[in-house]
Amino acid sequence: MISGRYTLDREVGRGGMGAVWRGEDELLHRPVAIKRIGFAPTGGVDDSSDLVRAEREARLAAMINHPHIVSVYDLVEDDERQWLVMEYVDGTALSTILDTQGAVAPDRAAHLLAQAADALAAAHHAGIVHRDVKPSNMLVTPDDTLKITDFGIARGLEDASLTRTGMVTGSPAYLAPEVASGQSATAASDVWSLGATLFHTLTGRTPYAVDDNVLGTLYRIVNSEPPRLGPGDRLAPLLEHTMALDPSQRWSMTEVRDFLRGSAAPVRDRPAATTDRTAPPTQTLAAVPPTFLESAARRQEERPPASPPPGGGRNRPDDRSRTLPALLVGVAILLVVLLGLGFVVLGGDDGDQDATAPSETPTSAAPSPSDPGPTSPTPSPSPSQEPDAEEMATFVDNYLGTVVADPSSSWQQLTPAFQQASGGFGQYSGFWSNYTSATPRDVSADPDALTVSYTVDYVLADGREDTDQVTLQLAYEGGQYLISGES
Repeated sequence: MISGRYTLDREVGRGGMGAVWRGEDELLHRPVAIKRIGFAPTGGVDDSSDLVRAEREARLAAMINHPHIVSVYDLVEDDERQWLVMEYVDGTALSTILDTQGAVAPDRAAHLLAQAADALAAAHHAGIVHRDVKPSNMLVTPDDTLKITDFGIARGLEDASLTRTGMVTGSPAYLAPEVASGQSATAASDVWSLGATLFHTLTGRTPYAVDDNVLGTLYRIVNSEPPRLGPGDRLAPLLEHTMALDPSQRWSMTEVRDFLRGSAAPVRDRPAATTDRTAPPTQTLAAVPPTFLESAARRQEERPPASPPPGGGRNRPDDRSRTLPALLVGVAILLVVLLGLGFVVLGGDDGDQDATAPSETPTSAAPSPSDPGPTSPTPSPSPSQEPDAEEMATFVDNYLGTVVADPSSSWQQLTPAFQQASGGFGQYSGFWSNYTSATPRDVSADPDALTVSYTVDYVLADGREDTDQVTLQLAYEGGQYLISGES
């Protein structure tokens, strides 16, 4: 018995601050969820961040009475421990649904996330920013009612008591770029995180792969173009106006809710964000050849698509992918300096309550997609003043030696136009996650046409093998090669 009133039944979840139990309120005879926070202070000033967060969660959640927010009933002390007593929701975390069932149909995704947007709009109206919007903080009942939980790192717009220089709060895969770069979270940051959750819900994979290299993830969020849905997807405009790099270009949470409910998109002179990150243009082509995804469709017309592998960090059979370019090391060191050596990420990946779906996890910080220079895994011959057949063949060999093990690096070897034509980094990395190796043979380079033709032998994640004939169109500038098209 806790505080003479609450009994514990069984553990039903585990979050960033501790275990969550199903219990019973013996006074009001209703089920409750009880989260054990930690030891209560025994005297003096208590500086336990868990206790501070628990008190904040109770205070902030109590400010909002909303059908799609888990209510907080009580914060009690018993036997020198503190317990947070909340509404019990007989449901499953959205992260578990995605982990076990995969992507959710668009209609159901819109229905679920409209409820989340409604709850967050109410929080924003009350001056509260959640700051950790993600699938594991959304509980879904059997009748598809959604409730947002864990306001543990939420704060009022005027309350900076838990903000310290160099601290980033939230789960890396869903962090808005401004928060990933160390700025304070705003309501617009929650909008981004809801868009990232929408992407995960619709595709079955996180918008950004996360592994032990948190700095690499943060770098990609800040510097790469956000993932996008296909142009024919009816929810694609929502992703463009939630995961916009410029916070001022994002819709409000109310507008997001109305769009998900089926209302027309807001009419305003505020297009999706564009940023001044474009590198000097490389060679301009009259047309862009078919993308990697189109080639994939051709290869897989007569067989079912390969499922993404259960984890990342794959290596080629040979040793070409083992050598990381020195440039990436320099970029990572520079990033540490620029970000103040002070990133502390609360919440980890989206696995506080449930395991996340496995995803491809690059092991190094990725340069900006608009970076005009490729970063090959092995040094190429000293560049000549004119395109050279041997250099071109080496460039393609190095590219294929990297692409399945570290797509974030090989992505930089595409021109900005071809990156866009390939559907963005999310689709690009998703495609290559189906393969464990891509080995070229019979390579033929034409310096005059800037093309490289070859036969490539693929090994898929499920062990099957495939072969294709590929011709890459290259761009050449200042001794550097980039891929500008494929056929």
